[in-house]
Amino acid sequence: MKKTVVMATLAAIISLGIGTTAVADEPVEVSSLRGHNPIDQDADVPNPKRWQRDRAPIERDYVQQPPLIPHSIEGYNINRKFNKCLTCHSWKNYKSSGATKISQTHFEDRDRNVHANVAARRYFCTQCHVSQVDAEPLVENTFKPVEYIR
Repeated sequence: MKKTVVMATLAAIISLGIGTTAVADEPVEVSSLRGHNPIDQDADVPNPKRWQRDRAPIERDYVQQPPLIPHSIEGYNINRKFNKCLTCHSWKNYKSSGATKISQTHFEDRDRNVHANVAARRYFCTQCHVSQVDAEPLVENTFKPVEYIR
């Protein structure tokens, strides 16, 4: 009975064309950052990321770029009940901690209503902000920041 069910299922898959694969006329060349080494062999991989110790923030490259975090956030708890970032960056605590205060835009909801607490869409800081890392770029970058806006 089991064999009959398996055979019937395979026949249905083949008849529907689910098991077939379309093949392109020309092969696509796939390039990996690992190079041409198979995954089960050692490769010359770059050094792992080295998180920066507290330091001056890196300047922004474009208008409205979320600032990079100039310190490690390893172990920071951010969930719907608690946000570790707010212990230093809230309007209540930023002066005593010496941290940058949260932008006023973080208190606006999508309809531009201003609230007393951080808006839900801005509450999870690491959606936009990332820690600065001392790492070589993976690809060459010739980007130049905007010098002024007309």
